[in-house]
Amino acid sequence: MRPFRAGVLALPQELAALRRVVRAHVGGPCDDLQLCVSELVGNVILHLGEGTPVTLAISRTTEGRTRVELADPDHRVWPVLRRAADGDEGGRGLVLLDAVAARWGVHPGPGGGKTVWAELAHP
Repeated sequence: MRPFRAGVLALPQELAALRRVVRAHVGGPCDDLQLCVSELVGNVILHLGEGTPVTLAISRTTEGRTRVELADPDHRVWPVLRRAADGDEGGRGLVLLDAVAARWGVHPGPGGGKTVWAELAHP
């Protein structure tokens, strides 16, 4: 798989198109990858606000995993894995990401932002 990189605005109405672009880039079914992209962008929308500029990158690691990265400009709001209670309307996105990813994390980005990443065993 060739690397993919795109700057986009985190907007709810763009999520479906972004999933289609990812699938087209991979060249076939990639449900877990699309789920990760949706959850990462959705977290930016929820916690940083609609229209936040982000950079999405997808690549293959030396171990053969698919790596997805989403960089945003805010260094203060880092994702935290938590367990949602039965009645909670949200709080399950990172649980889903954690379930499908071989591993994931976050690291400071250049210019004060951060990059949230996940690695999948398959595309």
